Amino acid sequence: MKIRKNDTVMVISGNDKGKTGKVLKVFPKDSKVIVEGINIRKRHTKPTQRNPQGGILEKEAPINASNVMILDPKSNEPTRIGAKIILDDKTGKKKIARVSRVSGEMIP
Repeated sequence: MKIRKNDTVMVISGNDKGKTGKVLKVFPKDSKVIVEGINIRKRHTKPTQRNPQGGILEKEAPINASNVMILDPKSNEPTRIGAKIILDDKTGKKKIARVSRVSGEMIP
């Protein structure tokens, strides 16, 4: 999976299409991600010692990773991701970097 925690993504399909947010958590086995402010679900809770008021809590639910695209750091548009092999100058080891297909800019 090419999406990682703290990436800025845009939803490309579903009820929240067009919205952007930061990835909070990634589930690679299920191919799902939780994005801040996207796919909000309401949960009705009874009063407990921890939450004596009870009431309705809103929290983000997982969304399929195929429904989101990473935003290009240069143009802030959704983009596909490629991989580029880079040689580290200090250690001489090879590293794989994520690269935007639109601008060729490296994605941190």
